[in-house]
Amino acid sequence: MAEKIYAIPVNDAFDKDCECPVCLMYRDLQEDAISFTLGPSYMDDRFRLQTDELGFCRPHMQMLYDRENRLGLALMMKTHMEKTSRDIEALSKNPLKSGLFKKGSTAIADYVRKLQSTCFVCDRVKQLYDRYIVTILYLYRTDGKFREKYKKCKGFCTEHFGRLLQDAPGELSGKQLDEFSAVTTRLYLDNMKRVHDDVEWFINKFDYNYKDEPWKNARDAVIRGMTKLNGILPPEEKTKNKVYD
Repeated sequence: MAEKIYAIPVNDAFDKDCECPVCLMYRDLQEDAISFTLGPSYMDDRFRLQTDELGFCRPHMQMLYDRENRLGLALMMKTHMEKTSRDIEALSKNPLKSGLFKKGSTAIADYVRKLQSTCFVCDRVKQLYDRYIVTILYLYRTDGKFREKYKKCKGFCTEHFGRLLQDAPGELSGKQLDEFSAVTTRLYLDNMKRVHDDVEWFINKFDYNYKDEPWKNARDAVIRGMTKLNGILPPEEKTKNKVYD
């Protein structure tokens, strides 16, 4: 079964001390996808056809730039620019066929909107990210040890909490679905309160009346709150770069 292939990275993420193991898995996939994009693959014509067609979203373009393989990025940019310009020029030369005279919308505008909604890195990440979500639910259903590990984690960010509840009915049913929903909601609320209390204590430490009080667990409360609310991981929880086929 395909889920067994992904069980190792899923278990590894849930073994780590973090505020959202799904964020760790997503970050790992994203780093892998960036490394793959700037690896030898960018010289492959089949790969370049995909990057020419899809382009890159703004965050991933910035991540590609930050890797400092400027030649690889420039080569992909060059052919993507050429394809985009050819497509738009072709649409502009045949306004009747392309619908340039449509009120409120044009074929060129539609083309640009579609282009802005696609990204090679996003697509590559999504394919495996969706399998990871399925694997979490599969392991919860079939693996007692993972089920106990799941129940002891520190919960999830708001986005991934919602995704798990959304996808659960496709993999779980009956009492097990009810249990999973209750456990996941409890994990989210209990751990959100824990981080909220740390954030509150962090704020208190800036009050003169609390200056001699211990920091407790509040020193990194702001970044952990960012993880809970927005899925932003602290630097020390960024996963190492890996390349996958």
